[in-house]
Parts: sequence; structure tokens; C-alpha cells
Amino acid sequence: MKQKPHDLPTATLCKMLLALAWLVLLACAHPARAQRRQRLITDWEFVRQDLGGVWEAVRPVGPGNPESVPLWERVALPHCFNARDAVDPAVNYYQGPGWYRTQLAVQNPYAQGRTLLHFEGAGQKTDVYIYTTKVGSHVGGYDEWTVDITEAVANFQKTEAYQKQFQGRVPLSIRCDNSRDLEMIPSDLSDFNVYGGLYRYLNLEYQPALALSRLSAKAEVDKAGKAGTLTLKATFSETIAAGPAPYSVRLLDPRGKPVAQFKGTIATQAGEINLHKFTVKSPRLWSPDVPQLYTVQVTVGTGAQAYEQSEKVGFRHIEFVERGPFMLNGQRLLLRGTHRHEDHAGVAAAMTEPMIRREMTMMKQMGVNFIRLGHYQQSRIVLNLCDSLGITVWEEIPWCRGGLGGPVYQAQAKRMLRNMITQHYNHPSIIIWGLGNENDWPGDFPEFDKQKIRAFMTELNDLSHQLDASRYTAIRRCDFCKDIVDVYSPSIWAGWYRGIYTEYKEASRKEFEGVKRFLHVEWGGDSHAGRHSENPDNALAKITAGKGADERSGDASLFGGSARVSKDGDWSETYLCNLVDWHLKEQETMPWLSGAAYWPFKDFSTPVRPDNPVPYMNQKGVVERDFTPKEAYYVFQSYWTAQPMAHIYGHGWPVRWGDEGELKMVKVYSNCLEAELFVNGKSYGVRKRNSQDFPAAGLHWNVPFVAGQNQVRVVAKQGKQTVQDDISFRYQTQKWGKPAKLTLEKTADAQGLTTVEAKLYDAQGVQCLDAASWLEFSLAGAGQLLDDLGTSSGSRKVQAYNGRAIIRLQATPGQTTVAVQSPGLPAVLLAL
Repeated sequence: MKQKPHDLPTATLCKMLLALAWLVLLACAHPARAQRRQRLITDWEFVRQDLGGVWEAVRPVGPGNPESVPLWERVALPHCFNARDAVDPAVNYYQGPGWYRTQLAVQNPYAQGRTLLHFEGAGQKTDVYIYTTKVGSHVGGYDEWTVDITEAVANFQKTEAYQKQFQGRVPLSIRCDNSRDLEMIPSDLSDFNVYGGLYRYLNLEYQPALALSRLSAKAEVDKAGKAGTLTLKATFSETIAAGPAPYSVRLLDPRGKPVAQFKGTIATQAGEINLHKFTVKSPRLWSPDVPQLYTVQVTVGTGAQAYEQSEKVGFRHIEFVERGPFMLNGQRLLLRGTHRHEDHAGVAAAMTEPMIRREMTMMKQMGVNFIRLGHYQQSRIVLNLCDSLGITVWEEIPWCRGGLGGPVYQAQAKRMLRNMITQHYNHPSIIIWGLGNENDWPGDFPEFDKQKIRAFMTELNDLSHQLDASRYTAIRRCDFCKDIVDVYSPSIWAGWYRGIYTEYKEASRKEFEGVKRFLHVEWGGDSHAGRHSENPDNALAKITAGKGADERSGDASLFGGSARVSKDGDWSETYLCNLVDWHLKEQETMPWLSGAAYWPFKDFSTPVRPDNPVPYMNQKGVVERDFTPKEAYYVFQSYWTAQPMAHIYGHGWPVRWGDEGELKMVKVYSNCLEAELFVNGKSYGVRKRNSQDFPAAGLHWNVPFVAGQNQVRVVAKQGKQTVQDDISFRYQTQKWGKPAKLTLEKTADAQGLTTVEAKLYDAQGVQCLDAASWLEFSLAGAGQLLDDLGTSSGSRKVQAYNGRAIIRLQATPGQTTVAVQSPGLPAVLLAL
């Protein structure tokens, strides 16, 4: 059977289960730690507007005063203001303040301990209140931060309101604000939404009086992998009492076996101090294939008041060779990458840990060994998964587009860089700190001064090296700064924004020769899920080769300017597969290439693309916004994975078309050595895989179909292992004219959801299989459309894919009517 995206290879599954078992053992060994940190998920209320002040969030409501204006809604965290409106085709997404409130049962088990709120990220400006006392503020939507609420809680617990109005609980109110602000990063010109809300986890923490605010663990090893060192440093907060304290450090190998330990006494003081340095002979090395993780356990103090902290570390040696490839542990590693935005259907940025885990696992199953986190510091959950799954990382701050602001703007950028590096310093997966993206893109300020941008980029570069000399710095697309950073990625979009995809290698080689260290991040193209083509490369005939393959101002527009595939192509999955296929085959013949990263892994929302086939969506992902794989996902698998797989192109293509007797191409994406194709039970021979035989690495056949239903099956072999895949579809030989009517029918009822499908036909009743008309669904009566999800099957306004579109809804039989309309055609109603 074909390997599905959710089916883990056996070796990977075993590694993950072992890692999970080890985490359970750690939790059992330190049961007190589970009591000291609590995610605040339930019992929240939210209002998406401003209040007159925090008093409106906490004032008494009861008999004689029942009003609560404005009306609050119950929510769970993580939560984003823009879960739906980011892709609502009829409105601008909300940018402004919103308030959250809950009540805490605070029970700190430590004498003289501290009670903290730890924010893993909140957008974009945040104020925190205990009752009516403001206890903290933060600017920046992506770095972590902590508020000490110890004194405010103690003071409130002395009040009459604590006992009477709140009955022994502590009111917590939080104001988040994602209003447009030119003196903040990221710019609102960016090609992604600047979300608002408590969209990452918020934690209530209890700490003993003596506690670390940071544990720095620097694991190093020589290129040969023989001599390893682990340098540990601790940082105490400014409130720490000076004096001696006992401490111990243990180092456990990837199997949980203790390999080193140390006990001593430390003189506690504010700031960073050295803890210990271990020498590790021939450590087990971290790599994408075998992501070996050691565990550091630090204990400060004794008895019930002791502070404990564990960190995962990995020993690996990294090198970007000047004018050459990337080396990991002394061996070349071709970085096979993608990108991630924090965005998902129905929740926007508020992805839960299971969602994140599923996304990162799907990336690994696609063969990814590298990821660029675009364009901001991301959740610690993401970095932990990169460590454990074996995915190298470029992580960057959100200095993205718009130019350069003033002192407040620049201070935020430096603060976010410092926070990103210090908070994620211990992760072995990180190899690059990103300083900016598309900083050659003006627009936020009257002045656009390249020299000032260069000067500030130099400041950031120096700061990064000061904070972490062991990793590289990088930027993407700002040619006038490319000499400042260690690694540079130019803009190369061969076959999409400029040029044709066969120019990819030549364009890359030219850029490679102009910088010290070259890495190509961001390439690819948009595809409208469910749209397929019998002639996908037609648009290339309009484009003159040799005119460059970069992206320029206005290229993302669907109107005007020179010919380009992004404007003149069909946005089919078929074309994108060809583009990806060509890039991947070429990357196998570029020994000087350090790597490349496809943009992005998953479709994501953006305020600057209202005219795309799914409005307000960047549709370049190889999976949809709800994790549904597109066909291109399997092209990557066929080049990048070892677990045998085979996938016939066209699982989401219900009707193909052409003349009777015409030979049509069938493509099979597989990593197996050979494959045999069967059409309607007849074998069309065995093909040998050859990555340089485009398309589909030689696994393509020209075969006839019969009018009506066809069955296609492939059997692929890799040694003694056999995998197979099959599809069925209808072959249409009738020609069609322009769309003249719509139909709407129910196609499925499953798991409480009804699926309806709209189709476009010409005046003779022939389905228009290349129709890309706009369709808009609506509903009357009981029920609800599952729309504003940013997917091809979850949008009430969407372009047709091959003359059809579907949407799902919750319906009440006999009480629900769904409708569809398209410009120039009569609307159609369907009573359910």
C-alpha cells in the first residue's frame, strides 16, 4: 500500500516511542516538577474590543446589577482574535485590542517562593493585570516573557474582594493589541497576518526562592566527533539573595544512562555565572538521521525547596563551507528544506501542541531535514520537535519589509534578537540566526536609506555573534546587505515570478558565485488544491528565458506587468508538480549547493492577496491549511525519503479529458528502483527510476484511456519490498463551451457533516472541466457552513477547480437550504 502522510516509518516510530518513554520516566523521577507548572487553558472569557479600563473586566456583576457590557464569550487557550476573519472574503481582518479574563487559584507550595506567569507568545502588545493592578507589559508577538505576580497576588489576597466577590480566587485580566503600528516589527506590508491574542500557551509557574532564570548549555564537538565538551552557565534573577548554595549537575546519554555528574557549591548572585564544564569522549552525535539527545539535569538547593531543571542538548559540528556545501559532523549534508508559518484552518495562529506535532511529523515524513521558521521566533514546541525529529533550523526575527524605523523600532528588533537567541540557545537543531527578510522592500516610512539599513544590519550581525559565536547569521533578499551576514539567500523564483523553471540551476550558480556562502530559501509556486491540467506548462510559452529569475515589485499581483507564470499560469497542482520535480532533480546534480528550502510547507493566510483563488491565502504550500496533502507532497517524498512509497498523480482529479484514443501521460512519483503500470487491467510495462529523466524520474507512461471510468494501478519494487497505489477517474471526450449553468448536489454525509458539490456546465450540458469561475456558497435556515477556513473545500467564496467546488456544512434535515452562485449565471438552491 502507498505510504500515507500519517503513517510513520517503523524506525522513526520506534525512535519517537523511545523518546516518549524516556520523557515519562523523567516525569516519574521528578513528580514535583509537574506540580510547579500549569497550562492555563480553560475557564477564559474574551471580548474583541477595548474596554474603558481594567475595572470593566473585574467589576461586580450580580443581583440588582446583572448587566455585563460588553458581552464576553467563553474561549480556551491558545486563542487568536483572527481565527476566522483572516480569510473572510468580505472584511479586513481585525487589528485592534481585545481582552481576556479568568480567575486563578494560586497555591504556591514554596516558602518565600515566586509566582509567575510565563507567556510563550502573545500578539502583539500585551498588558497584564492582577485585579486592577498592572503587573507587566510586553511588546512583540513572538518571543517568550514572564511576569512576576507574587506581590500583586499577596496584596490582593488581603482585600475584602478576594474573600467575598472572588471567593478565594485571583482575577487575571490581559489586554492584547495587534493594531497597526509603523514603529513595530513585523511590518503590515508583510505577506502574512500580524495576529492578535493569546495564541500560544500561557503557564502559571511556582518557583522556590532560589531559582534559575536561564540555563545555558553549550554542547561542542570537533569535526571528527571525538572530543566533546559541554559548558553550563546559570543566570539568576535580579531579586536573588546573594550567598552560597549547593548544586548538582548530571548528564545522561540518549538512552538515559548517566555519563557524568558534578556536585559543588555556588555563590548565588544576579547575572550569569559558570556552573561546570564536562568533557565527553566520543559523544553520540546529533544528526537528522539519528537525532541523539543528551539530558542535562541541574538541581540548586536541597530538600523540598530545591530548584530542578532539565534541558536537552545535542553534540554536532556544523560548517557552511565558503563557496561550497554545508557540512554536518564532517560530512556533506544537502539541506532539504521547507518553511513554516504559525497558521492553521479555523484557529489561525492558535495551534495546539497536537496540531504542531502533526505538522512537524508530516514534514519529517516528506523527507525534510531543514526548516526556515518564517518570519519570527516560533513556539518552543516547534524547536523541541525539530531537536527530537532531526530537523535543522534557520530561525529569524520579524524584521520583514517596510524599511527601517526609529529608535523604538530598532530597540524592539534588538530585544527580539536577544530574546530569540537566549531562549533557544540550547537547541541543537538551530544552525542559523536570521536577521531579516526582504529588507530591500520600502513602504513604511518616507525615508528609505540603504546605508542606514546596512548600518543596522551590521549592529544585528555583531549582536548575534556576541550572543552566540557558534552559529551562522543569514538574511534573505537584500542584495545591498549580502556581504554583512555569514550566509545569504537571494531571490530565485525560476518558473513562477520570473523566468522558466529550467533556468533554476543557472540562476543559482550565478548567485552562488557572488557570495561567500549561498543557501537558497524560498522557491516554488502557487497551486489551487483540486485544480489539475492536461497542459500545465502552456504559460511558459509566453515567457522569454534569460531575463532573470528573481522576484520584483508587483510580481505577486495577478494583474498587469510582464508575462509570468504567477499571473498567466493555471495555478494547477499539475504545473507545481513539474516545477518541484525539476528543482529536485537539479539539486541532485549541484555538488556545491548547501541546500534549498521550498516556500512554504502549508498554505497560510495573508492580507495582501485578496484576489487569489482562495481569497487572502498564499497557496504555495504542498499541503492545504488543514493538513490535506496536495500532489506535490509526494514529489518531495519520492526524492527525499527512504521508506518505499509510490503515488500515482491525480488522486484529487475525478475527471480527465481529451480525444478518444489520445495517448495521455500518467506519472508515478516513487523512490523505488522500478515500477509497473496497469491501466484497466493491462500492463504497460516496467520503468526504471532515473532522477534525471524528467518528469517523475522516468516513471511516466503515455497510455490510452477509455471514455468513461478508468482504473490505474502501479506496483513499485525496492529490493524485496513492494508498494502499490491505485486511482480511478472518468475520462471525458466531449468538448465544452463557456459555462452556462450551475448545479448543486449533496455528495456525502459523514461524521455529522454534509458535503455539497457545485459544478459548471455549458449550454449543451457538458461539464466545463477547465472552468475557473468564482463560486460563492451561502446558507439559510438551521445549520452552518464550514467556511472561512482558507482551504479549497472550506471557503464560501472560491474559484472553481476543473469546473467544480465543494463545501461542507452542518445541516438539519428539512430545515437547511444551501445555495451557490457565480457571476452571470442563475443561482441554484438545494434544500437538505
